[in-house]
Amino acid sequence: MRTSDFVVREAILPALISTNKTEVIREMVGSLRAAGHIKANAEENIIRAILKREELGSTGIGRGVAIPHTKHDSVERPIGTVAVSKNGVDFNSLDNEPVYIFIMLISPQDRPSEHLRALENVSRSLRDDTFCRFLRQSNTREEIWELLTENEAPR
Repeated sequence: MRTSDFVVREAILPALISTNKTEVIREMVGSLRAAGHIKANAEENIIRAILKREELGSTGIGRGVAIPHTKHDSVERPIGTVAVSKNGVDFNSLDNEPVYIFIMLISPQDRPSEHLRALENVSRSLRDDTFCRFLRQSNTREEIWELLTENEAPR
C-alpha cells in the first residue's frame, strides 16, 4: 500500500502549529475530521487510542520523523495525513531529537495486514534523506502531495 493510497490530500498540514506530542496528534486527527474522513463523535476516541499506542513506545523513530498510528473501528479503510513542523517537536523520539515530519495512519481493526504494509512503506520512504529534506522544505499541501506521489513512482 502506497502512502498516497491512505493519505487524505485535504488533511495535509504543511505548517503544524502544535508544540508538543498531544497537540500534534490532536491537530492531525482534527485535520482528518475537518476533511470529512473522521466522524466528530469518534475524534476524541481516536486521539486517546493514538496516545495509548504512544505509551507503549514512541513512534518517533529518529532522524526527525514520527509515524503515530492506531487501528480503530470508526474507519472503513486506512486513512492518514502528513504534517510538517518547521521548528520541530519533542516527541520522545528514539534518538531524543525533535521531530519535523509526521505521517499518521489510522486503519480498521479488522485489516492488520494492510496496516503493517502501510507502515512498512512509510518507513521505507522516510529512510530516504533527500525525500525527508524536501518534505521539510515544503510550504504547501500541494508540494507535499507532489513529493509523496513522485516518491512512489517507479524509478
